[in-house]
Amino acid sequence: MLVKLENPAQLSKVIDILAELVTEVRIKINDSGMSIVAIDPANVTMVGFRLPKRAFSQFETSDEVLGVNLDDLKKILKRSGTKSSIILEKQENLLNIQIYDRIKRTFKLNLIEISSEDKELPNLDFSSKVEMNSSDLVDSIEDCTVVADACSFIIEEGKFIIEAKGINSARSEFSGDEAEINAEDCKARYSLEYLSKFIKGAKIADRVVMNFANEHPLRMDFRTEGMELSFVLAPRVETED
Repeated sequence: MLVKLENPAQLSKVIDILAELVTEVRIKINDSGMSIVAIDPANVTMVGFRLPKRAFSQFETSDEVLGVNLDDLKKILKRSGTKSSIILEKQENLLNIQIYDRIKRTFKLNLIEISSEDKELPNLDFSSKVEMNSSDLVDSIEDCTVVADACSFIIEEGKFIIEAKGINSARSEFSGDEAEINAEDCKARYSLEYLSKFIKGAKIADRVVMNFANEHPLRMDFRTEGMELSFVLAPRVETED
């Protein structure tokens, strides 16, 4: 297996985000490209990442599964610069990572055995879909973290509302002017600890798509022409404060 990526900056950002949620993953590389699907240790969220074959300038591989520690991979990818290219090459139980810029640098990452079944992001039925600017979502979630540890996603009278209530409260309201809303009235509550990590996807995509339903999991997708980063989060089912 040997694949080459001309601009690894986006990949580095994605691995940085995923490393905050999962530690060891199986990276699948096949004729479709590179992909990761994993569940966090608390079984609260699933993450998915896809980098299509066309994103690579060189792609020589059969089906491969690479077990890696994401924190270790993150540290290596951060050594690449804005003008770097990287080559990933499997050599027995090692992943050889070559960074090319002004000079050639080589890292060897030990591959690990991960005894887990192949996973896929679940196909869920959602009643509501909202697409909006990633920066607006970031502001709303950060507002909520000031007052509580969970927030509600609400569809009400055609508006999308993000609201958190504790001793204090925070609320952001979006109409069809600020977001594309295709939704039925519903309400679901989610952990801000996880949402605060998800919104770092704004570093790779200007728009975010969210699918949810009444007391139902949330799916959040950040997509560009070259990659897709997805999260599925279980709801907080509890009495409102």
